Amino acid sequence: MSEARIAQFSKLVEQHPSNEMFRFSLAQAYENAGRIDEAVTHYRACVESKADWMMPRITLGKLLLKQGDKTSARPLLEDALKLAIEQDHEDPAAELREILEDLS
Repeated sequence: MSEARIAQFSKLVEQHPSNEMFRFSLAQAYENAGRIDEAVTHYRACVESKADWMMPRITLGKLLLKQGDKTSARPLLEDALKLAIEQDHEDPAAELREILEDLS
C-alpha cells in the first residue's frame, strides 16, 4: 500500500511541483514506508513553501528528533509552537510545549 501511495503522489508532485499538499502527502507516504530521508526532503520543501504552515514543521521536527538531530529540530518545533499559538491550535501547542520542555 505504501509503495502505491508513493507512486501516486510522486506522479502528482512531478505533474504539479508547486502543489504543497501533494508534496506533503508524498512526504507522509515516505514516512509511513519508513523511508525517512526521503520524507525529510519533502517535509523540508513544504516548510520552505509556506511560512505559516505548522504541520510540516511539527512532523519534520519530530522526525529529526528521532534521528537524533536536536539542533535542527528545535527551531522547527519552536516555529511550529509560535504558529500553533497564533492560529489557536491548542492541542498541537500543548504537545509542542512538552516536546520542547523535554529538549531543555
